[in-house]
Amino acid sequence: MPIALPLALVFAGLPHLLDGPESFEDLAAGGMRQAVCRHGTLEALEGHAAIDDAHGKTGKQCLHILGGSRRRVHLALGGGMRAVGELRFHAERWTSRAPFEFSVEVHAEDGWRELDLGPGGIRVGARFLSSVRIPVEDRIDQVRLTCTSPKGTGVLIDDLEIVDSAPVAIGSVEFQRPMLPVLPRHRWNPVGRIDLEITGTQGEIQLQSAVIQIESGAGGGAIRDLALFAGPASLDYRDPAASLSEATRLPFRGRFEAGAMVLEGGHGLPSGMNHVWVGASFDSHIDLDGRVHAICRHVTVGEETHTPQDQMPIRSQRYGVALRSKGDGGSAAFRIPGLVTTESGTLIAIYDVRWRGWGDLPGDIDVGMSRSTDGGRTWEPQRIIMDMGDDEEWSYDGIGDPSILVDRTTGDILVVATWSHGNRAWRGSAPGIAPEDTGQLMLVRSQDDGVTWSQPRNITPQVKDPAWCYILQGPGRGITMGDGTLVFPAQFQDSPEKGRMPHSTVIVSRDKGETWAVGTGARANTTESAVVELDRGELMLNMRDNRGAWRSVSTSRDGGKTWAEHPTSRKALMDPVCMGSLIHVGRELSGKADGRLLFSNPSVPKGPRRQMSIRASSDFGATWGDMPLLLDEGASAGYSCLTMVDDETVGILYEGSRAHMTFQRIPLGELFPDSAPAKK
Repeated sequence: MPIALPLALVFAGLPHLLDGPESFEDLAAGGMRQAVCRHGTLEALEGHAAIDDAHGKTGKQCLHILGGSRRRVHLALGGGMRAVGELRFHAERWTSRAPFEFSVEVHAEDGWRELDLGPGGIRVGARFLSSVRIPVEDRIDQVRLTCTSPKGTGVLIDDLEIVDSAPVAIGSVEFQRPMLPVLPRHRWNPVGRIDLEITGTQGEIQLQSAVIQIESGAGGGAIRDLALFAGPASLDYRDPAASLSEATRLPFRGRFEAGAMVLEGGHGLPSGMNHVWVGASFDSHIDLDGRVHAICRHVTVGEETHTPQDQMPIRSQRYGVALRSKGDGGSAAFRIPGLVTTESGTLIAIYDVRWRGWGDLPGDIDVGMSRSTDGGRTWEPQRIIMDMGDDEEWSYDGIGDPSILVDRTTGDILVVATWSHGNRAWRGSAPGIAPEDTGQLMLVRSQDDGVTWSQPRNITPQVKDPAWCYILQGPGRGITMGDGTLVFPAQFQDSPEKGRMPHSTVIVSRDKGETWAVGTGARANTTESAVVELDRGELMLNMRDNRGAWRSVSTSRDGGKTWAEHPTSRKALMDPVCMGSLIHVGRELSGKADGRLLFSNPSVPKGPRRQMSIRASSDFGATWGDMPLLLDEGASAGYSCLTMVDDETVGILYEGSRAHMTFQRIPLGELFPDSAPAKK
């Protein structure tokens, strides 16, 4: 039975609001009984539905049809009977358990009828895996959604859209310039996205041509080819090299004309928003400091030519190096970057080589190293510098999450990483010292600028309290203090009796890495951290905080024995619970404090991790600029590591949306355009 609604409330004075999706952002969060939305009036019985403010696909909010038997939401369309061509929405099923039934019904002049959802139904999984489009082609005035599911589950609905039944036509044409790294090693790089909104549902319309111009700044690379690809609004980092693939390439042929590429062919555009990516292939010999700027002059849709509205006219993309990508050397994945500049100017990059998949320790993981002697423009072949074996019985004796530092007094390079003998990682490690009980902190050293490396040395007994469940490094990188003390960021887990609570801390050595001592916990419920020396021996620890949304920051004047909360803690730097990187520019370049700090992370308050950015502070971290420098807007695993390549260039190695390990060079002047180094 439909829910009875007061007709005066439903139809009186409501405008014709059938265009565009309803994302539920303007509705009050919490239990929903009745609410006016852009399409009309929503109504549900008590306990049947809510407006969820934590899981929206577009924005923060969505409609949640709650778990239980025949939970129903009813929508009366504003304005009465309408000629509707299609019903669209995104859906997320919250359980794989039975029972689960979901139906969509519409009310026409001859009564109620159920619509066909098509193959697949509503899929289980986060991020709204189901994009539902249901033909209607009828005059209707009401819609109802009914779900039966186990208590405490239900289904999420977002971007609900009711499309008029009308001849197809072009609604809008926009050109988006993505902030994604351009990696010449890849066959195709996304340099633009044409968004074509098609209104109506009757008939067909085609994209006939697009005219694209690519501008490269001084030192830019030569364009080899351009192509168009059908795709989603964003590209998936899990398989970045295939995100623009021959399987999605559109059958358009290109020819150069008046300094631009004319791409001609035919591609049908269904009703709704269509995303057509512009992919560029570049010559491999490029200046890594150059830029790429794509322009879409015009597109032809049907018989009409349109000049797209350029949404980001001043935005240009940076070149980068796909240092490690899926499949390199036979590895399934690469994670956990570390990066330093040696005393001779060599760049040393380290990372997890994850042979069998994305998973953390325990697993078949080794520590890999890449080396560059020309500022990151070219890199020597990968070498494995830490490998504890591959015994399947002991979960392949994986070692990973490395951290690296350069001893500025000797020039030695030190790397620490955690060895998991069997399941002795985050969840499986336990109190004790022996490899059979707990994770092991292992150290290797290079005394020849990273050319050769020592065998791993176990420093676990020096730094682990036997009562703790686990101790491991940062990861990322450590520092040499002005007095020669070596410092790695670290973390430990309390005993089982204390709930395995994690704490960020440091491990320090005052004898060039021969012996090590561990500090106290800087803050409970923090893990991966980054450390810098400020001035006069003061350490700053910038921490991943499991509370979410913000970074925690503490300082110590006694080498990590005691800590004080910094005024910016949980206030200044957004974070989606992820590893981040922190360096002190003056300390990096000369060993002297100048107050200029750089911080990198995915600059968003919650997942998915995206918007890889660098922030700058010129006052020892007391304040940070409002606008971070955006490098990669795409979703990724999100870890990063910073170094000063030279006096004028910042280097960053990060887990990007286009490669598992992306390296880029950033002019220091872009990060500190107007500020002088601080004095203290």
